[in-house]
Amino acid sequence: MIDWIFLLVTGAIAHHALTHRNEDGENDTGHLLFGAIALLFFTRVLFVDILKLL
Repeated sequence: MIDWIFLLVTGAIAHHALTHRNEDGENDTGHLLFGAIALLFFTRVLFVDILKLL
């Protein structure tokens, strides 16, 4: 159950951070960085802990 909650939270963080735009319509470096980190954690938990592929 904890893994599914972790996936939900990190997926929401990754989606928000990677699709966020500032007033000029550009991406912020900080949002992209933390979005990529959240996406890495999301995929690691999905493949290793839930699907047990690796």
